[in-house]
Amino acid sequence: MSITVKPIFYILFILFSWPSLSQTIVEKVVMPYGSVDQSPFTEEDIIKDQSEVNPIYFEEGFQQKYKDNKYFVYESVVKDEGSWARFKQRLVRLYERLFGFRTSEEANDALDWTINILSVLLIVFVIYLIVKAILNDEGSWAFGRSSDKKIIQYDQIEQNIHTVDFERLIHESEKNAEQRLTIRYYYLWLLKLLSEKEIIEWDIEKTNSDYQNEIQDTTLKSNFSYLSYLYDYIWYGEFDIDQPTFDKAKAAFDTTIQKLKR
Repeated sequence: MSITVKPIFYILFILFSWPSLSQTIVEKVVMPYGSVDQSPFTEEDIIKDQSEVNPIYFEEGFQQKYKDNKYFVYESVVKDEGSWARFKQRLVRLYERLFGFRTSEEANDALDWTINILSVLLIVFVIYLIVKAILNDEGSWAFGRSSDKKIIQYDQIEQNIHTVDFERLIHESEKNAEQRLTIRYYYLWLLKLLSEKEIIEWDIEKTNSDYQNEIQDTTLKSNFSYLSYLYDYIWYGEFDIDQPTFDKAKAAFDTTIQKLKR
């Protein structure tokens, strides 16, 4: 019985060479460092983790928080910018077109500077008006002085025209250099005399034209028309008059009043 030699030889070769072959595979594939001694990890490192672990505990009923809208809002809310924000955005786009800004941020900065400057100018203008009113005689109400009292006094004089001593009031107003007020007193004094002479019928609601139409004497009507013009020009004009104009108006009133007193 004959046995083939080559198969037996191959089998023996594989059996004797297997340990070295398996070692070579482990060194090249499994352990790239060349040997078990060259591995950076020890068996203890791989088996047991020495790091400290802090346990985490959840609050009781924490699951409800993930369902409650108080903690989690899953719908996006669009914020209303408001009318001022929308108006400002239009101004920013206008600035971009007019001045050729490269970005919206530059246009927005320029607009903010403009708004700040205009705000300062507005504040300065308001302060100017307040100071002007304070310095003006008509603005003395700011200190609670006599302007309001004078207005009340004017009304009281008109309501009691027949009991007022206009000569004394005229003397006091001239002494205080209140020329406009002096002319007003002259005009009310004229109406008082015309009423006492029964040339007109006094009524606080009547106008200068109403009184003029009641005057029958042609010369007196013409004089009254001129004195009414002076009164309207000086009193309602609300501006200071020079001394020559005041003297001329005073003389005209004096002339007519002295005729009526006779």
